[in-house]
Amino acid sequence: MNNQEILKKRFDKLEKHYIAFKEYKNLIDDLLQEINIYDQFIFNTLQPQKRAILDAYLKRFTSIQDFLGAKIFSPLLEIAGIDNSKMSEVLYNIEKEEIIDSLENWIELREVKNELEHDYPQELEEALKDLKYCIDSFEKLENYYLNSLIFFKKYQK
Repeated sequence: MNNQEILKKRFDKLEKHYIAFKEYKNLIDDLLQEINIYDQFIFNTLQPQKRAILDAYLKRFTSIQDFLGAKIFSPLLEIAGIDNSKMSEVLYNIEKEEIIDSLENWIELREVKNELEHDYPQELEEALKDLKYCIDSFEKLENYYLNSLIFFKKYQK
């Protein structure tokens, strides 16, 4: 199986995560019309099904970012004939090809995601700030996914 076929299968899998990610974002937007989920008291009194929406969103957020970084970026550059052997080179070239808007933003998304995975819900105030950051970063991560897909289609045979 060549890189084109591998990437096609990976994008098919990633699309399923993206569709669910988008659906959860819509549910969160609806929820935010009703209540301020970032308030500690309100968050602590959320019904389990509403909290599950937030957890599911964060799971998809993590899956998409991890999948892009670990399974998409490097072979994407390879099909374009761009050499890269280290992750730092991959990220540099991904930024250069305008798949991500900036390396700093990519790293910040990753750091916030990692903080949530390790601190949530012990440090609730900080976790809610990170949750808000991830929800507010929906379009950024969505653009990284869509830019990757557009880049892939340019080199697809």
